[in-house]
Amino acid sequence: MKLISRAEEIILTAILLLEGNAYGITIRDHILKVTGHEWSFASIYSPLDKLKQKGFVEKELGGATQERGGRNKYLYVITETGKEALREIRGIQNTIWGEINPSILD
Repeated sequence: MKLISRAEEIILTAILLLEGNAYGITIRDHILKVTGHEWSFASIYSPLDKLKQKGFVEKELGGATQERGGRNKYLYVITETGKEALREIRGIQNTIWGEINPSILD
């Protein structure tokens, strides 16, 4: 499988953790919470489109809400292929970081 980018990894983990409540605003809020950096919507939606094309996420029409003026929102759900991509990148990172003595960073 082709490796995912860091942005794709962060977005996929957000979708995984948001458990059925992943849409633009909640994904952006989660990323801010875990990274301390505010991402533009463009920096979220562009990788989301790529993740959808790769089959790592599915886009579903959610219900209408009052706070959105009665408009529907699109929810993102991670697929099994997306979970596999996360497992793969985590394994690679564990291997890389496992070889680094923490004192070398001091």
